[in-house]
Amino acid sequence: MPGKPFIPTYVDEHIGRRIQLRRNMLGLSQSDLAKSCGITFQQIQKYECAGNRVSASRLFEIGRVMDTPVSF
Repeated sequence: MPGKPFIPTYVDEHIGRRIQLRRNMLGLSQSDLAKSCGITFQQIQKYECAGNRVSASRLFEIGRVMDTPVSF
């Protein structure tokens, strides 16, 4: 029996927009950010468009790489 399909929430969309905003502020490509985090650029794309939910540990890592607090 397959699990429920992922339906992004407002929070998922907000987090994705903020990741994209900060990445653009720093002049980083999705590939640059992904490489620094040890993931694929496709995963960054999915986070930014709320196709996948960002775990707390991954959000912490993204914030560390972009020198940005998680609260941003």
